[in-house]
Amino acid sequence: MDCAVNNLPLPPTRALRALNPFAGDAPVDLRIVGRTLLQATLVGLIAGLLGAAFFSGLEVAQHLLLERLAGFGVLRAQGEAVIRGEAPAALRPWLLALLPALGGLASGVLTTWLAPEASGGGGDAAVEAYHHGGLVRARVVPVKGLAAILALSTGGSGGREGPTMQIGAGIGAAVARLLPASRAERRIMLVAGIAAGIAAVFRTPLGAALLATEMLYRDDFEAEALIPSIFASVVAYSVVITLFGETTVFGGVPRFPFRPAQLPLYALLALAIALAGAAFVRLLRGVQRVARRLPVPVWARPALGGLSMGLLGTALLLWMRARHGTDAAGFGVFGGGYGVLQTAMSGATWLAPGWTAVGVLVLVAAAKAVASALTIGSGAAAGDFAPSLVIGGLLGAAFGHAARAALGDPGIDPAAFALVGMGTFYGGLAHAPLSALVLVAELAGSYDLLVPMMLAIGIAYVGLRRTTLYPAQPPVRSASPAHREAADGELLGALAARGVPELLVPPELAPVDERAPLSSVALAARSAVRQRVVVVRGAAGWRGLLELSAVAEVPPADRGWLRARDAAVPFVAVDAEASWADVAAALEARGVSQIPVTREGAVIGWIGDLELRHALVESARPVESPRS
Repeated sequence: MDCAVNNLPLPPTRALRALNPFAGDAPVDLRIVGRTLLQATLVGLIAGLLGAAFFSGLEVAQHLLLERLAGFGVLRAQGEAVIRGEAPAALRPWLLALLPALGGLASGVLTTWLAPEASGGGGDAAVEAYHHGGLVRARVVPVKGLAAILALSTGGSGGREGPTMQIGAGIGAAVARLLPASRAERRIMLVAGIAAGIAAVFRTPLGAALLATEMLYRDDFEAEALIPSIFASVVAYSVVITLFGETTVFGGVPRFPFRPAQLPLYALLALAIALAGAAFVRLLRGVQRVARRLPVPVWARPALGGLSMGLLGTALLLWMRARHGTDAAGFGVFGGGYGVLQTAMSGATWLAPGWTAVGVLVLVAAAKAVASALTIGSGAAAGDFAPSLVIGGLLGAAFGHAARAALGDPGIDPAAFALVGMGTFYGGLAHAPLSALVLVAELAGSYDLLVPMMLAIGIAYVGLRRTTLYPAQPPVRSASPAHREAADGELLGALAARGVPELLVPPELAPVDERAPLSSVALAARSAVRQRVVVVRGAAGWRGLLELSAVAEVPPADRGWLRARDAAVPFVAVDAEASWADVAAALEARGVSQIPVTREGAVIGWIGDLELRHALVESARPVESPRS
């Protein structure tokens, strides 16, 4: 028989494999290279365009709402400035205090009604989606983008990188559905989308690719997704710098000569940052617990968090203006905070060096931690990536000023300690030491601080072993549901050319409609004993296969809005004359545990890896000779 596997070409002969550069045994599998390039390039292109639109939309909305309406002068880092030349209107403190509540309310209503999974930071949601089937609804992309603009443009204390992580994950999942992919490929495209989303708004292509693969685990990283993430990150970064020019977020950072004598100071900084990081996570979790217990609707919680944050931010602004002058009014907690951090590194005429600067920086860092916890913990669509960098950077700058004043050493540069503090705070909390190291080096435009950052991030990583910014992180790959069901690829080589009829599992479940919610699929799956996969039926016939274990991995709260088509992989079947090797090839190609066996277009049974293993065990048992 020439073709025993429906919708899947059979492997070529050994002779053809040696000559065919597209064959699996060739030194370079061009099919895989081309497929990966196509998928990752498409993810990066879409993420770059949407990331640029998100970045511009947020800057325009901030200008209109905060500067023109509330009269608040937003501090922007050098690489953030999109709108220049217009001075803010007269300050309206009462309106500035209320704006975050209005933005939080709009964000809460939008996410609660349309996509509840789009609330909060976004990074942890992307990690959870990866480990539970790689499923992200397409609507998450526009809902998260609009909700984040509403929350951040009104002054919410959060960042844009967290939302773009989830937006990128949604883009990767959508591309995997557009270009039918296996379960493993779907997860890889999700990771590539995360990398592209970060690269699009943070402009650190290598750091973004490393972070996307490293943030998935506490003590591991996803090596298989690294190259696709690099492809997608490069494309997204290229799109953004084509539109906005090649610059880093923090421009004009000076060179930092390496001074071995300062390494003990960086070690002390790491210990202080680790303590501050643990306190920030406790504060964030505390706000989340309090918000869940409030006797108000879910959509109203971000408004209460925004109101509290707005009052705190306005009080700090009025104090700074009264104490340090009008130029210091923007040095506070509204928005992402990169402009505040740039001022802390480059200095300002109103920021007197020495212990005065230490007090101001520590005060603003503490206020930023509280404001970010109120914004993110209450459920507003604002990221936790930027606040982590800003808090760590402010504390690092404060430490640098304190060390310089205490030791009387003019060679201590607070800006260097600020950059190291950024990477140490986020790298330790996100359990992403390597990517944090590269991110900060790309931001600084040099690797001058490589050695002190290695030391500080390593100390914080060890000190924060039991604390994480992303609770969805499993410790290692083997603990992730994404890898527990991985098929044994070596099974294929152990199979003989035998038929499948004697191994069939009788059909137990009828095909499900592609529009059926996963909740109904989970309910129907309770009656299945041996069938582990179900056929997904579309308008034009069989559309795909749905692994029941993948449905079980989806949190019950999410099964109502996810559809069967969202979790399905492309359809494949074998006929009754197929060999065991044909079955194993189809299982490996689709990443499922069973496939249907058909005869004359009808499913007559199911066969999978479990049935093949049992058959191999039985065939390997010695046959006992009859006793005479």
